[in-house]
Amino acid sequence: MTPAASTSTTASSLTMSALAEPRQAPAPAAVVSSKTRRTYWSGKVVIVTGGSSGFGRSLAAAFAQAGADVVISARSLDALEAAAEQLRQYGTQVLAIPADVTQTDQVESLVEQAVRHFGRLDVLVNNVGRSARSAVLDVSPDDFSELMELNFLSAVRCTRAAMPHLLRSRGHLINIGSLSGKSASRYVGGYAATKFALAGYTQQLRLELSPKGVHVMLVSPGPIEREDAGQRYADQLEGLPAKAAKPGAGVRISPINPDKLSQAILAACRRRQPELIYPGMARLFIAVIQLFPRLGDWLVRKMT
Repeated sequence: MTPAASTSTTASSLTMSALAEPRQAPAPAAVVSSKTRRTYWSGKVVIVTGGSSGFGRSLAAAFAQAGADVVISARSLDALEAAAEQLRQYGTQVLAIPADVTQTDQVESLVEQAVRHFGRLDVLVNNVGRSARSAVLDVSPDDFSELMELNFLSAVRCTRAAMPHLLRSRGHLINIGSLSGKSASRYVGGYAATKFALAGYTQQLRLELSPKGVHVMLVSPGPIEREDAGQRYADQLEGLPAKAAKPGAGVRISPINPDKLSQAILAACRRRQPELIYPGMARLFIAVIQLFPRLGDWLVRKMT
């Protein structure tokens, strides 16, 4: 996710007004409206940050197809509206609310508008994030701070704003982490540190909120398929090995299909799993790294 100028709260309000009664696009013949069947997700309300493109849009589509009403948020109004039109084919309500999740007032407005429209909130997905390419000693404190704002503190803001409503619904908090939050690898700049922070935050939330009925889950996937895989870090590769440009900075794991990962998340969320590591085979790899650091470092160098 490339940083962009913040969208004003005024723009958010105008967009929300325009979408207060979203027009339902006719469902294509091949698509069965989620309103014709009942599922666990029917009638539930989901917020997906970073939901206008990429994996966020795939996950929002999975929730909509399962019967949930969905709020997608990102900074680009045009991309949000285009994504919302596509998601409405599943027969559920979809609101597009622009917000910059690095700005507390816009995060609070996002949650407030969603709850005002639907009357409830059942799921928050903290999906916004961005990777990087750099040797870690070349990452300045300012660069670390910028990445921490986006990858970690955005989740803190959204979680705090949404939690009163999730406590009321005994709902779900889903934080999208990374395998890099379980094991650092070379040449990903400050990315691993931010995902480790998110993992620790999620565990503490789980310990404190589970007794209160809120399900908290950390999702730690490997590299996810993208149209721009291999090119998106072209301007950050000076002095780095060519393989650093590849997904996961060259990790030897096949890119993950975003639709399959989305379905795995919905299934794990319904079971109220504490964590989803994807692909599953990576769990053994992570266990070895934690138990045997020297062997783990050797494996990381071998596998990345």
